[in-house]
Amino acid sequence: MKFHEPRNLAFLNALIITGVYIFLFFISDVLLFNQVPGNFLFYIILITSAFLLFILVNFIFRYTLDRFIYSKIRLIYKSIHTFKLGKKEKPPVIPDHDIIDNVQHVVDDWEREKQNEIEQLRQLEQYRRDFIGNVSHELKTPLFNIQGYVSTLIDGGIDDPSINREYLKRSEKSVERLIRIIEDLDEISQLESGQIKLNIQRFDIAALTHEVVEMLEIKALKRDIRITVNEPDRHVMVEGDKEKIRLVLTNIIDNSIRYGRKSKGHTKVTFFDMDENILTEITDDGIGIDSPDLVRVFERFYRTDRGRAVTRKGKGLGLAIAKHIMEAHQQTIQVRSTIGVGTTFGFTLKKG
Repeated sequence: MKFHEPRNLAFLNALIITGVYIFLFFISDVLLFNQVPGNFLFYIILITSAFLLFILVNFIFRYTLDRFIYSKIRLIYKSIHTFKLGKKEKPPVIPDHDIIDNVQHVVDDWEREKQNEIEQLRQLEQYRRDFIGNVSHELKTPLFNIQGYVSTLIDGGIDDPSINREYLKRSEKSVERLIRIIEDLDEISQLESGQIKLNIQRFDIAALTHEVVEMLEIKALKRDIRITVNEPDRHVMVEGDKEKIRLVLTNIIDNSIRYGRKSKGHTKVTFFDMDENILTEITDDGIGIDSPDLVRVFERFYRTDRGRAVTRKGKGLGLAIAKHIMEAHQQTIQVRSTIGVGTTFGFTLKKG
């Protein structure tokens, strides 16, 4: 028996009060007449009055609980469900004998949800602060460079043939860097909002990878890094936006060159048949990524401390763009890494 149910709770209280009444009625008669009452009429009066008292107390308790307590609990239950489900959906009707358990369950679930939301908000706030700090850092360098070059030219450098043209070229490079940052941010925003329409077509991703490798060959040679693409027995046909996937491959392979092992380094591209999808993996033998950084490598402007130590180049937007492109294809991109051993990025595309 659940004594927090209104019916059982009222019954229990009425039973206790009636029992106390019978005891006091009996004891008072004994004390008054100094003997145990044996009159039949006494017991009729006692039982009748006790029964009426039980009915009255039970009714009062039931009415009080239902009117003043359970009505408030039902209101709380309804308010929570209305808040969670929205105004258009009505909360389910719960009988009074189940409402305490259900309200407790709903409140516990709601508390857990709110705690999760609070934690997510904290993480988003930390992400916002990091993002603003990273944007400021990335924009500050080219802006300060431009300011320095222009100030030098204004202070008389414009008349010095040995530096005027050189400083203008450097200013132009800094302006181009700013433009690339803004263009990359704009592309990410459009991908997030779904404004960019994908041009889905069937193409050979192995052939596309060879094109990207050829484009990055000079950069790889400068760092003495060898890039190999496994040669499948047949064409590796996939479905996707060819130019967007070209950008994904370019960003990942470029990263493998930038953070790969300098001198005798090796980047390997491999394709795997995954039933309905083709998995493309790009593996390098570079510095690797710490475990805490792995979950953040796809954030905008995020660069690991090890990455910053290796090179100051790079905006930290390439992997963020790659992630959004793969999400637009409703596919995944993942990373695994071991410090001092290397890093592997992998993404899937539907077979073509």
